[in-house]
Amino acid sequence: MVNKQGQTRLAQYYEYLNLEERRALEGEIVRKCLARNEQQCSFVEHRTYKIVYRRYASLFFLVGVDNGENELAILEFIHLLVETMDRHFGNVCELDIMFHLEKAHFMLEEMVMNGCIVETSKANILAPIQLMDKAS
Repeated sequence: MVNKQGQTRLAQYYEYLNLEERRALEGEIVRKCLARNEQQCSFVEHRTYKIVYRRYASLFFLVGVDNGENELAILEFIHLLVETMDRHFGNVCELDIMFHLEKAHFMLEEMVMNGCIVETSKANILAPIQLMDKAS
């Protein structure tokens, strides 16, 4: 997840890359996606990855997948993530992510395990977070 200036706000990797490789890869992908206009499709090929992205307000949600993945399913996943965050934060914005980074990571980890989407129910994704909020 990056903002319009290209600053990474949330990143999760399911293949090992050292910090330098991550920075380089993120920089290349973010520059490529931010340079595109709204009339262009939301799929970009980069190295051995297919990048699926979508812009919501000032945030870009980018997902890198294997070439065999279904792009429309990944767009649905991005939309589900945004809807889930909207339900929890109430119209999620960049500041919500910055000030509640652990909750954003927790939501993502509830949805994706080892690179595979395992949960798509907003209620099931948010239940543990609501329990943690209630306990604190």
